[in-house]
Amino acid sequence: MSVPGAVTVSRASISLLAAIAAAAGLAACANTAEAPGGAGVCYHMGQDAEGAARFNVVARDQPQIEFCAARLEEMRLHFLRIGGNKTEMIGAYQGQFIFIDRAGVKFGKSLNGPRFFALARTGDGRLAIPGAIQREIDGRPVAVAPN
Repeated sequence: MSVPGAVTVSRASISLLAAIAAAAGLAACANTAEAPGGAGVCYHMGQDAEGAARFNVVARDQPQIEFCAARLEEMRLHFLRIGGNKTEMIGAYQGQFIFIDRAGVKFGKSLNGPRFFALARTGDGRLAIPGAIQREIDGRPVAVAPN
């Protein structure tokens, strides 16, 4: 018997809503992660089976955050050389997050907060201090080969 004006909900709709709610819950947990504060320890941030943030030690005795960023970049390149496809990486150093992507390296106090642009990519893919990269009048780096 059907009631006029009543809303019917199928099992598929309920399953879909439950999956969306679970994914949102996992995303919320991952976004509230705090960077570990070990002195001089460089971490890579990954996720465990439940989607929670997991920090793995990459290097110890790193004197500055830029050295940690270099270790993470080495790790990223190594994984790409052996067939990986992940071009972005997140790490941590002394309570700050490190974000590495195709534009360069950014630092931030949280996963979703503002980020400080620290190292830019040169035309050949290396990392450099942004002010040290010469640019043409149109803004293109001098070292970029023409297409």
